[in-house]
Amino acid sequence: MGVRIFTTGGTIDKVYFDAKSSYQVGDPQIGELLAEANVTVPYAVTPLLRKDSLEIGAADRALIAERVAAAAESQVLITHGTDTMIDTARALLGIEGKTVVLVGAMQPARLRVSDAFFNIGFALAAVQLLPPGIYVAMNGRVFNPLTTCKNVAESRFEQVVD
Repeated sequence: MGVRIFTTGGTIDKVYFDAKSSYQVGDPQIGELLAEANVTVPYAVTPLLRKDSLEIGAADRALIAERVAAAAESQVLITHGTDTMIDTARALLGIEGKTVVLVGAMQPARLRVSDAFFNIGFALAAVQLLPPGIYVAMNGRVFNPLTTCKNVAESRFEQVVD
């Protein structure tokens, strides 16, 4: 059946216009990146939102959860902005029987130097290999959203240590 990919916007899809860092969230980039990488895993891309993750609210998360739960595929990848990715992952925790991986980037995919390419490839592998559950795939690691945070100063995700 393949992998269902939902896009929500975020840095991964941003387009910057000038030196002042003025931007807007552009078209989803994941389809182009997967095509360039010659990915042969069956997948379908469904754009849901085109928002900076700081603009994603409860109604948006409810829409994402509804679409994930209704997807025919059991493997779901979601591109998402990194600022509120953990919040959205936590909102999906009640979904059963699916492997859901959220992924994003610290730099837009359109830039020459970006973590988007690696993160997407890593997340695509993770969604195929992990058991059912909700995960965040960033910085070469898979995280449990209940014990994860974004370290803004270090531009990475980390496991929270009690």
